[in-house]
Amino acid sequence: MRQVLAGVLVVAAAQICFAQAPTSAPLSPYEAPDLALPETPLDKLVAASWAKHNITPAHPTTDAVFLRRVYLDVIGTLPTAKEARAFLEDKRPNKRQLLIDELLARDEYAMYWSMKWADLLRVKAEFPINLWPNAVQAYHHWIFESLQKNKPVDTFARELLTASGSNFRSPPANFYRAVQAKDEKGIAQAVALTFMASRLEKWPAEDQANFVKFFSAVGFKSTAEWKEEIVFFDAAKVGEGGTQATLPDGTKVKLTAERDPRVVFTDWLLAKDNPRFAEAIANRAWFWLMGRGIVHEPDDMRRDNPPANPQLLRYLANELATSKYDMKALLRVILNSRTYQLSCVPRTKGALAESQFASYPLRRLEAEVLIDAINQITGSTEKYWSPIPEPFSYIPPEQRSINLADASISSSFLDLFARSTRDQGTELERNHRPTPAQRLHMLNSSHIQKKIERSTKLGELFRSRKEPRETVRDVYLTILSREPTRSEMQVLAKYVEEHKDTPKENIIDVVWALLNSDEFIYRH
Repeated sequence: MRQVLAGVLVVAAAQICFAQAPTSAPLSPYEAPDLALPETPLDKLVAASWAKHNITPAHPTTDAVFLRRVYLDVIGTLPTAKEARAFLEDKRPNKRQLLIDELLARDEYAMYWSMKWADLLRVKAEFPINLWPNAVQAYHHWIFESLQKNKPVDTFARELLTASGSNFRSPPANFYRAVQAKDEKGIAQAVALTFMASRLEKWPAEDQANFVKFFSAVGFKSTAEWKEEIVFFDAAKVGEGGTQATLPDGTKVKLTAERDPRVVFTDWLLAKDNPRFAEAIANRAWFWLMGRGIVHEPDDMRRDNPPANPQLLRYLANELATSKYDMKALLRVILNSRTYQLSCVPRTKGALAESQFASYPLRRLEAEVLIDAINQITGSTEKYWSPIPEPFSYIPPEQRSINLADASISSSFLDLFARSTRDQGTELERNHRPTPAQRLHMLNSSHIQKKIERSTKLGELFRSRKEPRETVRDVYLTILSREPTRSEMQVLAKYVEEHKDTPKENIIDVVWALLNSDEFIYRH
């Protein structure tokens, strides 16, 4: 019965973005051709590139799709049915802007973006990073608190780059502890990757050798406390006479034992007239929201890998610097743009249109976001545990998966859906490509089936006395954050009515079918 339902249900509408653009746009739940959105300075730069390449952008997306998209992109969380209904019924012309501000102020923002930064900063207790649980908890809490307070991202970077002290008591010091090869070259590679989005190994040999000198005096020493380690500036490694070094822009400096070379580099990187850091962060922010960097891949910024739209990258970097490195201010610029609010249905297809952001790119939900969404819908939880017999191994069942501090925490679901391993600190460690095993898990696993069948939250729907159409509407708002289309309503209302003698089973079937739709599993 379920297979029949899944074959008829929503699949035509729910997979519009994955097939041909619809010939009748008003029937699409993804497009709002008549919606007028204001053009921002960002949009003018993108539109100029479209005109240059003869690209027709996608239509604006509907309120319902925007609602789900911005919830997932900003806080990694689905809107509830109540939140979805309230937004869709809101008649204020600036309701999208108001929603963006509201989401950026929620606690889930710091949780979700901590997950992103923890991927880059290699927050992991076990092999091959081996921070150990005490340090992981301290490090993750510092990242979360920094984001919660909206600490300027240049201050955030400075504290990491110049950190010294115990990795238990000075959390930013874990940046250096989390480098697999704790020699000067390994540290230099981590710095270039994290703060310049650049692969040091691709630099000319002479430039590599000069860059490494700024991290040649980082020292490590153990303490009497098990697993604790001190990161410090080892002046003896510089030598009494000092040494000459060259910064990445060619500026020559003298490194001496009186000043930590890391500070010299950090002052250069974060100087007002140096765009490298601002461009790296702006490109990452764009990638995190748009699914593709202006420089692509976002971990590979170099001269022979130019940005798809240089003016756009400069504009965003300037916006970040002008706002005094306020990350939320940068995100507002992107989120409020017409470009971000385009439909996922392309009107010009091909790699060039994708590189010029002519439609919103489809991406599978991250593993943590997906299981949190399923848990929210079903009112269930996950059991996580750590194989390391130390403090903080117990994870409360009510804790969100996006708020897990340690990538070593065991979870067959998170591993199957390719969470980041956090071994290298690259974006590519998080794999969004779907696999047959993932599809089979959603379709047939007892893990997902039990969540649906034992859900007291879903039980409230089948125990209610609502008309079939109202029940279908509630299910859609809960799972897809939108109203069903006319054809979907006809199919499902008829299905619910025909099986009214088994209300629990028919609601379970409908929920199962929707959870297995591409529309649920993908952000669009």
